[in-house]
Amino acid sequence: MEISQSLGFVLAIFVGMTLGMLGSGGSILSVPILVYVMGIEPTLATAYSLFVIGTASLVGGFQKAKQKAVDFRKVVLFGIPTVITVFITRKIIVPEIPNVIISSDWFTLDKSVLIMIVFAVVMIIASIKMIKPSEMPIVSGDEKLNYYKIGFYGIGIGLLSGFVGAGGGFLIIPTLLFLAKTPMKVAVGTSLFIVASQSLIGFLGDINGSQSIDWKLLLVFTGCSIVGIFIGNFISKKVEGVKLKTAFGWFVLAMGIYIMIKEFLLT
Repeated sequence: MEISQSLGFVLAIFVGMTLGMLGSGGSILSVPILVYVMGIEPTLATAYSLFVIGTASLVGGFQKAKQKAVDFRKVVLFGIPTVITVFITRKIIVPEIPNVIISSDWFTLDKSVLIMIVFAVVMIIASIKMIKPSEMPIVSGDEKLNYYKIGFYGIGIGLLSGFVGAGGGFLIIPTLLFLAKTPMKVAVGTSLFIVASQSLIGFLGDINGSQSIDWKLLLVFTGCSIVGIFIGNFISKKVEGVKLKTAFGWFVLAMGIYIMIKEFLLT
């Protein structure tokens, strides 16, 4: 086994840890690890990421459900529009995007670079919202939900998640916090079930495609991530929700900036 592949499997544990602690962030690690460490082509890496994050999130979601830290009403409200949109995006939209989008004597933009740039931009925007400590919502037990707004956000999250191969937790968590007025630790558990459903359905949109899937690599990477889920879930019991939110925001910002630098300056 190559050193880069071994390192990728070790880092996969951290993918699961972020999911267990934050209910998101796994795809923010998994896509860069698969692309930059394990040398997998970005479009294929997004498909792998959907399977890894979906499977690990499902395991983590059941853990949170046992702790009564999941709002299944919000799982359904977000889950239906996001699942449908992710599947359509992976099955129809992404395959139709040409490999070379813009080409000239001085500049070329291909699909793989576009995916990583969009991924980084979304990460940076989401991180800014998460870092602000004063915006943590005060939650009451009888908050009213705006179903139309939640559905609209679900479609948008599904479109972005399907395009960049992300579980969407880094978008779902802020939406649960600020739009659906969900406590941080319940938002984590709720996000895991939403991420699991949309990621696994999105992956199904790739199975019948022209891409060749290395199932051995994919299953080992996924197994390592599941180990990380248990570690992250244990850590989350010891840390306050506000600190998790802020730390997650800075982490997402750092990764987004790194990807932008990598794609624009180091290639």
